[in-house]
Parts: sequence; structure tokens; C-alpha cells
Amino acid sequence: MNPICLFDGHCDTVYRGSLPAEDPHRSRGDLVSNSGHLDLNRLQRAYGGSCQFFALFGYPADFPGKAAEEIFRLEYGWFARQMEIHSGRAAHCRTGEEARQALSQGKTAAFLSVEGAELLDCDPARLEEAHRLGVRAVNLTWNYANPLSGSNAEEPGRGLTARGRAFVAEMQRLGMLVDVSHLSDPGFWDVAELAERAGIPFFASHSNARAVCPHKRNLTDEQITAIIKVQGTVGLNLCASFVGEPPTLDALIAHVEHIWALGGADSLAVGGDWDGCDLAAGLTGVDGLTALYEELLRRNHSETLVRALFFENLMRVVSEVCTM
Repeated sequence: MNPICLFDGHCDTVYRGSLPAEDPHRSRGDLVSNSGHLDLNRLQRAYGGSCQFFALFGYPADFPGKAAEEIFRLEYGWFARQMEIHSGRAAHCRTGEEARQALSQGKTAAFLSVEGAELLDCDPARLEEAHRLGVRAVNLTWNYANPLSGSNAEEPGRGLTARGRAFVAEMQRLGMLVDVSHLSDPGFWDVAELAERAGIPFFASHSNARAVCPHKRNLTDEQITAIIKVQGTVGLNLCASFVGEPPTLDALIAHVEHIWALGGADSLAVGGDWDGCDLAAGLTGVDGLTALYEELLRRNHSETLVRALFFENLMRVVSEVCTM
């Protein structure tokens, strides 16, 4: 069998590494090796090539005395230092072409995202700076409602505001992926409308199927179909609460097979939520996900289909949207 490649849409590894030294949730170590779910050693040991979206995420309560913009710069600084220190192992990439070049050099292709537009003050004007710094995807909300939209957990009946629509339009102009994980259902449908009108894919970086596990963070069949329609991706989330009870490998595969049955062969990807949750299927880190690959093949799913899930689908969307 050829080496497995992985393109994962979401981890909180930068957040964990940037927490104050005394915080018990801080991951000890750096991007090469740490006590969390994901590091370069494990990615490069388990996979023949790896691309990873690293989320910048955090609230003032996590970083006492710091405003949202300061948290953004602190986490960006940590990431940038890691890229510099470990330039032989990883490269900060902005386009699919840059990712393929990094892979050809044996490096992990590291992409940046922002989880919760609060870190950008929900300001469309801040997007151009974020884009210049290399951010290529933004979750419009985390669990809290904000000036752009309600979330799945707070004000779930509120969709995009006029400011939210302007924010999405600016992301589309810049070539940034709009991420609907954590968004309210009405907000999702507002994004879907704007994406279809513009002919630009969007994605749910780390969300599962609500029909399989009825958690509000998961997507309905209609939402999954809407993402498929614009050729976006749904990132399979490894969070135990979003997989089902019990959160076994079989339960995880039920999400995979359900989304494939909806027509998602070209739209299902991986968004593990590494370092942001308690993992399902007995996993302790990103290297263990190879068990899913092997089990899907054992169940007679084609290698082409499984490779698309692990790598090709998200690479296609990033290559189409993030072009500069």
C-alpha cells in the first residue's frame, strides 16, 4: 500500500501551545513534539505527506489582561516562531501550490485559520491584514454569538447580520475559506446562499452528521447536501461528543458512510479537532487515525475513495479558493 497522506482541517495545537505557562491545559513542548494530540513527529511518522490547518483561537479569560487583537498576535507569533525554528520540517503555506511544494520537500504544509471572528474584532477591514499574515480560513463564530451571527450554542435562531454578510463577501474577495462549523443553522443557510450566488465553495472544517449523532454542532442532511452542491467539504470531527454513544470506531465510520451515501464522495474530509476535545475511537493523537483508513479499506471501500477523504478533497477546495 502506498503511504497515506493527510490534509486535516482543524486543530487547536497553537492555542494549547500559547496558553500561559501556569495554565494546566497548556501542551508541554513545541510543534515538533508535545503532550497534546498533534505534533510534527506524529504527523510525519504516520503519513507519507501531511497538510494541517492550525487555528488561532482564544478569549480574554484564557489570556488574562489581553484583548482579542493581542491574543491573535500572541498566537500568530508562536506559530511564526515555530515555522522559523522548524523550517526544515514544516512550511507556512497560503495556496495549494505552496502546499504541494512543501510536500515535495518532505515538509508538513501548515495553513492558518481563525476560530471565532472575535479575534479579528468581527471587522471586515481586519481581514486584509489577516490574509497578508497568511490566514486562509475563518470560523465566523465559536460557541458565542457575535456581531456577525448567532452560533449553534448562543442565539441559535439568529443568522448573518449585514456586517456578517459584508465579512463573508470580503473573505470571498480575498480568497479565504468561510468556515461554518459552530455557526447557527440560519447563519449556515445565509452563508450557503452567498456561496452559491458567488460560485465559491465553503466548508465545515470540523462537523459530523446530525442524523447519526443528534448534537447541535453536527450538520443536518440538508446542510451537508448544500455543501456538496457548491463542492465544499465537511471535516470529520473526532470529538467523542459529536461521534455518538459509545464513541467507537464503528460510530465514527457511521458518519463517514452516511455522508458518502448523501453523495459526499468528493466532499468528505478530515477535521479532527485535535487538542480541542476528548477524542473518540480510543485515539490518543493524530497518528492513530490510520486505523480509520485501514478499517475503511477492510470494509471494501475503494482506496481512491478513502484517499479522497483523507487528503484529496480538502486539497481541491483549498487549491480552488486560496489562490494568492
